[in-house]
Order: sequence, then structure tokens, then C-alpha cells
Amino acid sequence: MNEALPSAPDPVAATGPVQSGGKIGILLINLGTPEAADAASVRRYLKEFLSDLRVIEDQGPLWQLVLNTVILPVRPRKKARDYARIWNHERNESPLKTITRSQAVKLARALEPLGRQLVVEWAMRYGHPSIASKLGELVAQACERILVIPLYPQYCAATTATACDEVFRALARMRYQPAVRIAPPYYNDPVYVEALGSSAGAELSQLAFKPDVILASFHGVPKAYVDNGDPYYAQCVETTRLLRERLNLDESKLMMTFQSRFGRGKWLEPATNRTVRKLAKDGVKNLAVITPGFSADCLETLEEVAIETARLFKKYGGENFAALPCLNDSAPGMLVIWQMALRELKGWV
Repeated sequence: MNEALPSAPDPVAATGPVQSGGKIGILLINLGTPEAADAASVRRYLKEFLSDLRVIEDQGPLWQLVLNTVILPVRPRKKARDYARIWNHERNESPLKTITRSQAVKLARALEPLGRQLVVEWAMRYGHPSIASKLGELVAQACERILVIPLYPQYCAATTATACDEVFRALARMRYQPAVRIAPPYYNDPVYVEALGSSAGAELSQLAFKPDVILASFHGVPKAYVDNGDPYYAQCVETTRLLRERLNLDESKLMMTFQSRFGRGKWLEPATNRTVRKLAKDGVKNLAVITPGFSADCLETLEEVAIETARLFKKYGGENFAALPCLNDSAPGMLVIWQMALRELKGWV
């Protein structure tokens, strides 16, 4: 996570000098994290997360009963143990927070040639630092224009839209609002696809085994969300198709799956855990998993995939398993964020 940003075209030459006037803020947003790896902190986090209409669209009496009598009293203890397995104890925070902070710091450094008027911050949709607090800080620093970058490659109402909702709620409370831009999803961006391909290729070349199959595991959502118009599934399909082209793999060698199923409803398929179990039973001995829908490693990649999915694969006969890291704040990952910021800042700088 300490690689330098690779050489690239001069950003000042590419966009022109910064115009005079107020400052310009850039806000990176990711999903969120508990403040500590204990049941009380996880309970607060889950309550905020699962009370969001974008995440659970039916917030009726039945859901409230399940949430308050089953999920919140029981689930936080297990999830706290899961968080403890991947916690950054040196900083006493989750890896998602560590990585997102580093992404903001590295982006600020990469954008320095554009001038001191640019201010880079980061926030979490759930937990701290909150979107409202960071928008407030940017406005307090005289930012008259703010570029919001949701760090979700594929658009989903339960991730991208809820981050935007929170931005707009914060703006609604301001008497003097800055001009705001929202960066679009980047599921088919050539720089993103190349970063995925080069990063995966480098990681695969260092393995002590050659995978028989690679899974591209995306976070799952209820199928009803897609049926009602969410473009998430189609964008995951396109990312996977482009990644297959980049890695020169067919559908049997690079398979798309969906993880993190929650509840009893019908979710997007095929499910990662069921696919892994079937592959192992069918005699696949060497498996690697890449998670292209996550811009930074988190509980779902470091614990659910790297630990639990590995355990499942070996339980049913698999032998060698590798969870490839997300782009994180690596050089390819930062190039994706940097070029996206430059593109969306055009006309402002």
C-alpha cells in the first residue's frame, strides 16, 4: 500500500491552471465501518446501515421486529469477532478506514501540481468520519465547489445512491451551498479495467500455484432491486467481460459470482459460497478470488473471502486458495482515482 503513483501526463498541462477564487474540495466516500471491533460498536453501525431505506427498502413493522429482536441482539457479537480477525490494531481501526485515508492522502499529493486551492477529504456513509461533517469542513475551508467521488466502481442504489442521498441531505441544511459534482461509476473505465488486469496479473504471477479457476466475486444485492431497475448486475457483467478480455480468460476460467447474501429473499446468483463448494466437490484444487466491486479491502474481502471462503473451499476438497487484494492505494489503484478526479474537475481547474 506504499507504492508511488506511476508516471503520467502532467496534470497542469492536461487541465490548465487553477482559476482564481474559492477553493475546490474533493470528497472520497466509502461505505463505512464500526468504530471498534466490539459488539456495541458493531451494533451501532449495523443499526445505522440496516435502517437505511436504500439498503433495506421495506422498513415496515415486520422488518423492524426482525431487526430489533433478532439481528441487533445477536448478529453484532459474531460480526465483532469477524472484525477482530482483520482489525488494524496499530491504528485501532478497520482496514477500510486505513486504506481510504491513505487514498485521500495520496490523491492530495498527486494533485498538488494543480495548486493549493484543491482540498481532499474522505468520509464514510455509515460511521465516522461522516459525510456531513466532512462537507462542513470543506465549506469551512472556503471550498465553493466540491467533487464527490463515491468509491464504488459499479452503481448500486444501496451504495452509490445512498452516499449521494447523504450528500444532498447535508446540503439541504446549508444556507450557502457549494456547487457539487458527483463522479459517475467507473465499471467500464479503461484505466480501471487495466488496473484490475495488471494488478491481478502481478498477484497471480507470485502465487506458488496456478489457479484452475478465478472467481470475480461482487457484493450481492436482492434480485428485486435489479428487477426494479438498478443497473448493478449489468455493470458487474460488463466489468467481468472486460476483465476476461484483459486477462485472456473465458467464462469457465473467470467466473462471476455474488457474495454476502443476507436474509432469506432471492439474491443475485450465482452465489460465491455455493459456487466455491461446487467447484471443490467437482475436483477443482486451485482457486483464486478477485473482488472487482470493492475499491478497498474490508470485512467482506479480508474475512468473508480470504478466511471463510478459503475454509469452505478446503473443507470440500480444495487445496490451494488465494484471495487477491483490492486495488486499495496501490499505484494502479491510485491511478484510477487520480484520472477520475482530473476528468471530473475539468472546467473547474
